[in-house]
Amino acid sequence: MAGDLKSAQDFYGAVLGWTFRPTALGPEFRVALAGPSAGGGPVAGIGALAPTLGTAVAWTPYFLVDDADTAAARVRERSATVAIGPLAMPTGRATLAADPDGAVFGLWEGRTLPGWSVGCGSGPARLELRTRDAFAAAIFYGQVLVWGSDERESCEVQYENHEVLVRDGTHTVAALRGGAIGSAPDPQIRPRWHVFFRVADTDAAARAVSAAGGIVVIPPAPADSGRQATLRDPDGGLFSVVDG
Repeated sequence: MAGDLKSAQDFYGAVLGWTFRPTALGPEFRVALAGPSAGGGPVAGIGALAPTLGTAVAWTPYFLVDDADTAAARVRERSATVAIGPLAMPTGRATLAADPDGAVFGLWEGRTLPGWSVGCGSGPARLELRTRDAFAAAIFYGQVLVWGSDERESCEVQYENHEVLVRDGTHTVAALRGGAIGSAPDPQIRPRWHVFFRVADTDAAARAVSAAGGIVVIPPAPADSGRQATLRDPDGGLFSVVDG
């Protein structure tokens, strides 16, 4: 959600090379497409914040659910917060929530873009939850979103290298990070979801951020999933880019 839709499109177009098209959600929403032409695959959605909401500009993951009311009830039952919704929209119903540690996320019941998926195709490289206790978070999200369920087809949940990994088939959708087994929760961490977008060149993206009025928070450097950098847009939206 952006403070100004046009400014956000200008920034992400310059930095990540995205183009944009309207959506059925209305004039205040756009779908971001990979590449310089409108023929690129969908990457993400950008919407204009209502001035009266007073919500911070941020990238927020929305998870697909079968029933928004049931999922929202699961959130409340687990001492978490439903802030908005389920709210009826032209193509479905949206809910904005926060987990017990305060990390904001969304729920979506309705149509999705054909062929869109985190971790493959043109979608974001991955999502990452930075939290104080990854295992408590895994239980919460697993129960709310039915991850790791034997009752129906769902995402698999595994523990590797001090992370809880959420996989959809052969690719990783999300990682939950919050300390090793047996370690105490870290009170210094501000729980939040973080998004990684693919770029052809992290160094070029970092240079473009500065020219477009954003900030390079962590300069490009090698990482396990490829060379990556953490950036901030002019309105404060934080995200990372990774080669790939």
